[in-house]
Amino acid sequence: MMKTQHEKFELLKKINSPKDLRHLSEEALIKLARELREFLIESLDRCGGHFGANLGAVELTIALHFVFNTPYDRLIWDVGHQAYPHKILTERRDRIHTIKQPEGLAPFPCRKESEYDAFGTGHSSTSISAALGMLLAQDENHRDRRAIAVIGDGGLTGGMAFEALNHAGSLDKNLIVILNDNDMSISKNVGALTHYFARILSSKTYSSLRAHGRRALENLPKLTKLVERTKLHVKGMVLPGTLFEELGFHYTGPIDGHHLPELISTLTEIKKRQGPQFIHVITRKGKGYKPAEENPIEYHAVSPGFHSQAKQTVSSQTLTYSQVFGKWLCDMAEKDERLIGITPAMSEGSGMQDFEKKFPKKFYDVGIAEQHALTFAAGLACENKKPVIGIYSTFLQRAYDQLIHDIALQNLDVTFAIDRAGLVGSDGPTHAGSFDLSFLRCIPNIILMAPADENECYQMLTTAYHYAGPAAVRYPRGAGTGSIIEKEVKKLTIGKAEICRQGEKIALLSFGSLLQNALKAGGKLNATVCNMRFIKPLDETLILELVKTHELLVTIEENAVQGGAGSAVNECLARHHLPIKILNLGLPDIFLEHGKVENMLAQCGLDAEGIIAAVK
Repeated sequence: MMKTQHEKFELLKKINSPKDLRHLSEEALIKLARELREFLIESLDRCGGHFGANLGAVELTIALHFVFNTPYDRLIWDVGHQAYPHKILTERRDRIHTIKQPEGLAPFPCRKESEYDAFGTGHSSTSISAALGMLLAQDENHRDRRAIAVIGDGGLTGGMAFEALNHAGSLDKNLIVILNDNDMSISKNVGALTHYFARILSSKTYSSLRAHGRRALENLPKLTKLVERTKLHVKGMVLPGTLFEELGFHYTGPIDGHHLPELISTLTEIKKRQGPQFIHVITRKGKGYKPAEENPIEYHAVSPGFHSQAKQTVSSQTLTYSQVFGKWLCDMAEKDERLIGITPAMSEGSGMQDFEKKFPKKFYDVGIAEQHALTFAAGLACENKKPVIGIYSTFLQRAYDQLIHDIALQNLDVTFAIDRAGLVGSDGPTHAGSFDLSFLRCIPNIILMAPADENECYQMLTTAYHYAGPAAVRYPRGAGTGSIIEKEVKKLTIGKAEICRQGEKIALLSFGSLLQNALKAGGKLNATVCNMRFIKPLDETLILELVKTHELLVTIEENAVQGGAGSAVNECLARHHLPIKILNLGLPDIFLEHGKVENMLAQCGLDAEGIIAAVK
C-alpha cells in the first residue's frame, strides 16, 4: 500500500521551525535529512526551480539550524539559490511548491518574506560583507549574537568576497564564514585524512596550543617568525587553508558536508570560539539524485515533471536569443581568429557551450567576477584582440566602473552581448534586466542596439563586432518570433531605424523585442510603427520627420522609463524645441516580483491591449 505524503515525511511534517529540530537525536536528524532531500525532489518535480545546489546543502542546513539560534543568530546564504532546504525548515515547508510561481515564494532569500532570511542574496559574493556589517552594528545587549555567511556554488570566485575577508580578518570579530564547496573536482579530498584534520583543527587542544604557543614566543621575535613560517609552510603542504589563516581567519576543514554528526560537532565547537572563523565544507551538488550527481550542470535547475515524467525531446525551429548569440559567436570565430569569448560564470545561460567546445583556446569563463571580466577584455582589446563578453544585464550592473573607466573612456573595441534584458519571469527582480538602457546610453563612445527578432539580433551582433569601439546588443530571455537567420548577413547602418507600418496621427516607436506588440496595437490604432533598433545613436532624422506628420509619439521599451530610450526621444525633442505630445511606455518605478513574462508585460501595460489603452 502506497504511503501518503504525510506518512512518507512523518518527521519533516513535525518540523515547523528550527526550534522543533533542536531536540532531535542524532539518528532522528539523519532521518530528517533523508526526508528533506526526498521532499525537495518531489516538490520541485511539481513546481520546478533550482535543484542540484539545494540537494547538496541538506545536511549543512540542518546542522546550522540545529547548532545556531536562528533567527537571533544571523544566517546568510550565498549564492541564494542553495537556500530551499533553509526555507522548508523555517516555516515555509507547505509553500515550497509555490517557489518561483506568481505570488509564491521567492527563489532566493528575501527579507520581507521571512525573519529567517537575514539578507537578500540573488547576486553572489555579498554574504561576508553583509554579515560583518551586522556584527559591527550589534549593541551591548547582543554581544552573543553570531553572524554566519554560507558562501558556495562559485560565490568565493567573486572579488568582493575577498575584499570582505581582508577587512574581517583585521577586526577580530566573531564572524563565521562557511565555504560550501560543491566543486566535484575536489570531492576526492573528503576521506579519512580530511576527517582527521577537521577533528584536530576544531579541537580545544589545537586552539589552546596555538594561542599559548604564540604568547610563549612573543619575546623571541626571530624564533617567532621562524616558527610561524615553518608552521604555515608545513600546513600549506597538507591543508588548503593557509590563505585564510594569512587573512586573519582560523581555518577548519575540509569537512564532509554530508556527515551530519561531524558537521554538528565541528559547528558546536566553532560557536564557542572567539575571532573570525573559516570552515571549509565539501558537498556534492545533486547529492541523493543520481542523474544530478552525474550531470550537475544540466540539473542546476529543473522544470516541473522532470522526475515523474519521462523526458521528451521537443523539436523546435525557434531559437532562443541565447542560442542565436551562441551560433553567431561560433560563426564569427571561424572568420576572425582574433575573437575571444568571455563570460563571468554564465556559459550555459548565455548559450556559449558550443563555442567553448569548438574553440576552447578562445574561451574564458572567469568565474563570478564581472569586474575582472570587463577589465580583462579591455587588456585583450589593447593588444588587438576582439573580445566578446556574454553577460546577463543584471550582472553587468556589477561592473559599471570598469565599463566606464576601463573600456568606454579608452574607447576600446569590446562587444557586449547582453542577455536577459528586460523581464525574466520566475527569476524575479534580482535577475531582471530593467536598467541597462538607462545606465548604458549615458556613457560616451558606446553604441547601443536592441533587436526586434532573432535575425536582427544576429545582424546587430555583427554590426557591434565590426564597430571600432565599445558596442552593446541587449536582448531578452527566451525565444523570439521564429524569424529565420539570413545566410547573407549584412551590417546595419549605425543609428538608422525603419518604418514597419505607415499610419496617421500616432507614431509608435518600438525599441527592441516589443515590436510585435506595437504592430498589433498599431493595426488597431491605424498608427505608424517604427522599429527604432538603435538607442544610441538615436535616429533623430526619423523622429524629426515624424513630428511633422503626427500628433502623438509613443515610445515603447522593456526597460525602466526613467532614463531609458523614451527619455532619449524626449531629450531630442527638447533640444530641437519641438512641441508635440509624447507618451513614454516602459517598466514602472517599482521592483516587479516573479511571475510569467506575458502576465508581467500586461501588468505593465506593454502588451498590445495595454498600449492601445494608454494611447486612448
